[in-house]
Amino acid sequence: MTPLAQIIAARIRATGPITLADYMQICLLDSRHGYYATRDPFGQAGDFITAPEIHQMFGEFCGLALAQAWMDQGRPSPITLAEPGPGRGTLMADMWRAIAVAPGMRDAAQICLIEASPFLRRVQSERLGAPHHIHSLKDLPNKPLFLIANEFADALPIRQYQMTAEGWRERMVGLSDDGGLRMGLGPVVPFPRDGKPGDVVEDCAEAVASVDVIATRIADHGGAAIIVDYGGWNGYGDTFQALRNHTPEDPLANPGLADLTAHVDFAPLAAAALRAGAMVSRPVHQGDWLLSLGAAERARKLAQTGDAGAMAALARLTDPAEMGHLFKAIAIWPKGATPVPGFEALEIHADNT
Repeated sequence: MTPLAQIIAARIRATGPITLADYMQICLLDSRHGYYATRDPFGQAGDFITAPEIHQMFGEFCGLALAQAWMDQGRPSPITLAEPGPGRGTLMADMWRAIAVAPGMRDAAQICLIEASPFLRRVQSERLGAPHHIHSLKDLPNKPLFLIANEFADALPIRQYQMTAEGWRERMVGLSDDGGLRMGLGPVVPFPRDGKPGDVVEDCAEAVASVDVIATRIADHGGAAIIVDYGGWNGYGDTFQALRNHTPEDPLANPGLADLTAHVDFAPLAAAALRAGAMVSRPVHQGDWLLSLGAAERARKLAQTGDAGAMAALARLTDPAEMGHLFKAIAIWPKGATPVPGFEALEIHADNT
């Protein structure tokens, strides 16, 4: 057992099974043994590669979309340019370079990174100079907010519920007869979804709360947000997964040594944005969004000027068989403002999740 597995097992022996959300929180953020507290998980040498690590084009188009939103809203100043879960700072660095095309935006902007990992904070500061680090989205300043969240929500803790003959029961992490970690079912609980026996649904309250904070800032002060992640809309199924050395493994096998994620349900996130008084888009495929902004033309120009990997990167980011359809994006903007480039308003009721 890993050191963190021993700690988790001791807790379960003392107080009983824990929720999947508690398990994820411990595995990812434990101050001594947590996954994000002890390593740089990004790139070929890590456990996974995100879109910004594939090519600068991704960050450029995120920055350009937010820059256009800033100009459409009258070039407010000062503003917050924020990213939760910013990894190495690659995406923000590419965005910062791209928004230079909007005169005055960089002078108006304060870079604000929401990061819990001391290790990654050091990496980000080395790349970005002196970004303003905060621990929580709730600490964002009360001024126009221009935010990008790429592969942020998928790492937030989820709870899972499984339909049985008796009703919905929460899936919990407990101990097997030999003392190892295993999944089990808790008591029957109320859950507001239809289902048939065997169905599994996932709930990420922290993602909904995060969008509530973001959308409230935007509704009250202006700005725009783009959220990119893999997931769907009101989906069913067990999507909890672990990745280690770019290879899937049992999420209970090596606590603290593997990245833990789950697919994002965009429906409750959109509903949260509407409840907060903001506008929100329908989800679009990442590939379709990037192509609509001119990614193909940008890749061809880069290839012509000597970037030998530009066209392969374009395919990886936009092809439906690669990241193009697996990843989706939504945008948030104030009522009465022009939609963020590449997005259209979603017309649903705020309580439709």
